[in-house]
Amino acid sequence: MSATPPTILLVEDTTDLAQIVARELEASGYQVLRAADGRAALDLHARARPDLLVLDWMLPGLDGLEVLRRVRQAPGAGAATPVLMLTARGEEADRVLGLEVGADDYLTKPFSVRELLARVRALLRREELVRQHIAADRDGDQGTLDYGPLALDPEQHTAGLDGRPIELTPNEFGLLRLLLRRPGRAFSRSYLLDTVWGEAYVGGDRSVDNTVLRLRKKLGSLGDAIETVWGVGYRLRPAGEAGPPEATAPDAAARAR
Repeated sequence: MSATPPTILLVEDTTDLAQIVARELEASGYQVLRAADGRAALDLHARARPDLLVLDWMLPGLDGLEVLRRVRQAPGAGAATPVLMLTARGEEADRVLGLEVGADDYLTKPFSVRELLARVRALLRREELVRQHIAADRDGDQGTLDYGPLALDPEQHTAGLDGRPIELTPNEFGLLRLLLRRPGRAFSRSYLLDTVWGEAYVGGDRSVDNTVLRLRKKLGSLGDAIETVWGVGYRLRPAGEAGPPEATAPDAAARAR
């Protein structure tokens, strides 16, 4: 049985253009859903969870930029839907604004359908690679994971420090397991949300920060091995690598808050 083709949500209020783009996408093997305004787009996105969103900027009612903001702020994995923006606004400031709000790619009107198809394929390939990496990081533990006095058993879902059990929430356990499997690797907050929280998480980056804070406290002096990578996220310091200089009392207090 063949795999289900990717579903693309096309949001475009110009009927003729929407028909042409939808026809070419379907001819390339994609399933296409269509919306002609921002509110319909948000409703379809929430119900259908498309694999890709092709989004016009200039829409009646809610414009494409506001639709994009709301998609990125929505709870669950749908907030990570790849977005290709279509727009007549070709100024650099507009392109930068769209990318900063959360667009993954940008195509200025008028455009060739051939280029649009190439960008769609590229975005879907990139998304599939991300999913493969996430799946690999969720699975595949072999036996107990050790880090100095810390031992974590993924099969029995137990953790111990200096021979004493540690009580961890599911997200704390998942986060610690991921860090232990890849010491030295810096993980972005968004990647940690996708990998550890999956579709269940509600909220944003603070979910990761608060979980790291609790985990550091439970690990005691070993908690400092979970390092903040500024502008990125977190990593576990490789065993044997020297840590940062010992913090002064004010610094330590600030880090604990």
